[in-house]
Amino acid sequence: MEGFSLNQDRGSMQDALKQYKLGLGTFEQKMPLMGRKFNEFTEQCFAGNSLTEREKQLIALGIAINAQDEYCMIYHTKGCLDEGATEENILEAVSVAAAFGGGAALSQGVTVVQQCIEEFGNTTH
Repeated sequence: MEGFSLNQDRGSMQDALKQYKLGLGTFEQKMPLMGRKFNEFTEQCFAGNSLTEREKQLIALGIAINAQDEYCMIYHTKGCLDEGATEENILEAVSVAAAFGGGAALSQGVTVVQQCIEEFGNTTH
């Protein structure tokens, strides 16, 4: 996976995550009420209740894969790792996503998600 990049202008996964957070910050500055309400909503959605935060990150990753949303795949793969998910846990989520999304979902898992595991796995633990 070394050197793979779907978007050559994006750079590393860390760079993509930084771009996403900068974009979100710009949105929050221009639309403060909407930004605040969105953040409040998503914070509640991802808070641990009957499902753990790790389980919710794995679910979100599967949804991001099926939505073909590269930034969300990067964000939630890092979220999975930050919440203690193993590579096996993440690849199992990729497998479930592929059961619904077929080859298109699997291709995202074996490229974008795998690169995230390799890059963030070295920096988050």
